[in-house]
Amino acid sequence: MSAPVPHPGPQSLVWLFFNPIGRISREPYWLSFALVWTFFAIAITVWLRDAQITPDTPLPEAMASFIEANPLMPIMLIVFQWVELALVIKRLQDRGLTGFLAIFVFVPGINLAFIVGLGLIPGQDGPNAYGPGPNSRWKRPT
Repeated sequence: MSAPVPHPGPQSLVWLFFNPIGRISREPYWLSFALVWTFFAIAITVWLRDAQITPDTPLPEAMASFIEANPLMPIMLIVFQWVELALVIKRLQDRGLTGFLAIFVFVPGINLAFIVGLGLIPGQDGPNAYGPGPNSRWKRPT
């Protein structure tokens, strides 16, 4: 098996948010999560402002109001989940771990601790099997 070959030049935002291949360090990991959750909070705030929901509103009616007020919300949730997975996978790879461990993001109760833990533990110095260094992507040599 050959060593990974780094891509030249700076990484793009598309790579950062949507590509699970490569490594990211703690700073872009936290900044990316902050940006994603800011967009999510804005969408929820707009919905709460526009929705006519009281604490006594039954859950089915509240959910119907939610979807009616934001028909693109299910799509947005899927996109946000993909972005979260891409960030977590790259962070795992920066630690030298397999991205398959990102499955813990779907386990209630463990997911938050897992995401925070990944953001607190430093990555591996130097190259590893997933890239030449933090904040890098790689491709297999042809």
